[in-house]
Amino acid sequence: MDTTTALETAQSLLQPWAQTVTQPEPHRSDFVVAPADLLAAVQALMDARWGYLGAITGVDLPAPAPAEGQPPAESHLAALYQFFNGAAVATLRVTVTHAQPVLPSICDIIPSATIYERELIEMFGFDIENTPVTDHLLLPDDWPQNVYPLRKSFTGFGGAESA
Repeated sequence: MDTTTALETAQSLLQPWAQTVTQPEPHRSDFVVAPADLLAAVQALMDARWGYLGAITGVDLPAPAPAEGQPPAESHLAALYQFFNGAAVATLRVTVTHAQPVLPSICDIIPSATIYERELIEMFGFDIENTPVTDHLLLPDDWPQNVYPLRKSFTGFGGAESA
């Protein structure tokens, strides 16, 4: 299957759950999916045998400074679930707030996702519901709770913010 056909197939499969679809590069499509729709979207890709999960990447999206007289906006976290089919890349973008960073585990569908989910928990502070393993992956066991080194607010110890 060529790249164009693969991306068209992914778009067709994910259409019921995609809030928006963009194609930032010719070989890549990004699908914004609500947290409640993540499992169904992943299951659709797996049922169709559309490629494989190559990575789950966390992104911290701090709120922009509010305009004068405006209330502050909420900060968000995004998880990017990157699926590969040859040269085609389908990315599921799921965004949650810092205040409620809850996502469902996809490990019942893709057991190997546990390593990525552990990284999201440990480095960004996501709460991955029903993930099978929550042990530290990268940080020492005595790492302080609620200190997430890949959040932009983390400036090292002495300047680290806890959430």
